[in-house]
Amino acid sequence: MSDALTDTATDPQAQAPRWPMPRAEGCPFDPPPALRALTADKPLARVRIWDGTTPWIVTGHAEQRALLGDPRVSADERLPGFPHWHEGAAAAVPYRPRSVFNSDAPEHTRFRRIMTGPFTFKRVEALRPAIQKITDHLIDAMLAGPKPADLVEALALPLPTLMISELLGVPYEDHEFIQEYAARGIAHEVSAEENARTFMALNEYLVGLVEKKAAEPADDALSDIAARVTAEDLSASEAAMMGLGLLIAGHETSANMIALAVPALLDNPEQLALLRDSDDPKVVAGAVEELLRYLGIIHGGQRRIAKEDIEIGGEVIRAGEGIIIELFSANRDAAVFPEPDRLDLRRENARHHNAFGFGIHQCVGQQLARVELQVVYGTLFRRIPTLALATPREGIEFKHERLAYGVHSLPVTW
Repeated sequence: MSDALTDTATDPQAQAPRWPMPRAEGCPFDPPPALRALTADKPLARVRIWDGTTPWIVTGHAEQRALLGDPRVSADERLPGFPHWHEGAAAAVPYRPRSVFNSDAPEHTRFRRIMTGPFTFKRVEALRPAIQKITDHLIDAMLAGPKPADLVEALALPLPTLMISELLGVPYEDHEFIQEYAARGIAHEVSAEENARTFMALNEYLVGLVEKKAAEPADDALSDIAARVTAEDLSASEAAMMGLGLLIAGHETSANMIALAVPALLDNPEQLALLRDSDDPKVVAGAVEELLRYLGIIHGGQRRIAKEDIEIGGEVIRAGEGIIIELFSANRDAAVFPEPDRLDLRRENARHHNAFGFGIHQCVGQQLARVELQVVYGTLFRRIPTLALATPREGIEFKHERLAYGVHSLPVTW
C-alpha cells in the first residue's frame, strides 16, 4: 500500500490540477496564477480536464509555435484521446462534419482555400470605410441615448455582427437567434444534449441559407461557398459548417476584444492617452497588436493531439496524448515580451503574439478583426474623451464561464 501511495504522490498525472483555472480576484486581465506557478519552470505541464484525462498544457511562446507548425500535431477531433472542450463537444463528433477547424492537411488545405477569399488583406481594407461609417453611427446612437450606456450592446457586439453578417450574406435581423445559440455552445460546461440542440438549430439555419444562396446567389461569401456545393466540391453540411464557424468566430472574438479593452485602457490612463491623442494609423495599429497580446480572449486553449512522439520543452509528448495550446500564457512569455504584464502600446514586437494562433490553423478572419479593432479604438476615445466606467470595476461581470473571454456588459458614462 505504501508503494501505491508513493506512486500516486510522485505521478504528475495523478497530481494534475483541474483545467480551466480561475483568474485571480481583482486581476481579470492576467493569466491564472495557478497556471503560472505550474509552468514556471517548464513550458509544459499536465492538467486534468472535464473527463478526467490529463493532457499536456503548453504555455511557452516558442514551444507553442513549434507544435502548431508540426505536422505530427493534429486537430482531428475524431482521434482517440483528443482533449475535447467539454462533454457536448465530445458527443458532437459523430455528427459534426469535417471543416477547417477539425481537419489536417491536405484536407484542411482544401477547406481553407475556400474560406480565405473574403478575408484577404486587399478585400478587408476595402471594407474600412464601411466599418468606420458603422462605428460612427453606433457611437452617435449611444451619445444620443441615455446614460449610462452598455458598451457591449451599443457598440462591441453590433459592429462585428453587422460586418460578418454583411460579408457572409447572413440576414442581420437573425442576429439575436445566432448570438443566443452561439453563446450556449461556447460555455465551459455544455452537456451532450444541450450541445446537440444548439448545433442542430444553427446547422439547420445555415443549411437552409446555403440552399437559398445556391438558388439565388448574391455578392457575398456564403454564395461563393454555396457555389462549391452546386459544383459538388462540398456537401451542404460542410458548407454550413464553414459558414457557422465564420459567423461565430467573426463576431464573438471581436466583440469581446472591443469591450474588454476598455476597462484595461482605463486602468492605464497614460497608455490610453497615447491612443486617444494620436491620429497616426501606425500608432493605432501598434496599439491593437499590444492589446491583442495583453488580453486573452481564447479562454481554454486550442485543442490538439499528438500523432507521434514529440520531444519538446524538456518533456516527451507521446503519440495519442492530448495537447492544450494556452495562447494567452504565450503572450505573457517574458522570454519574448519584456515586462509582459505591463500594457505598453509602443511595444515594438507586440505583433509576435499568438492571439490568432500560428501555422496552418491560424485565424482566417484575423485581418478583418484587426481593421475592426483599429477603427473602434482609433475612434471611440477620440470621440468620447471623457469615457469612463459607470460602475466600479469590481462590479463588472467577466465571462469566466465561457470559452471566449470578455465581459457580459459594460456600463459606461461620459
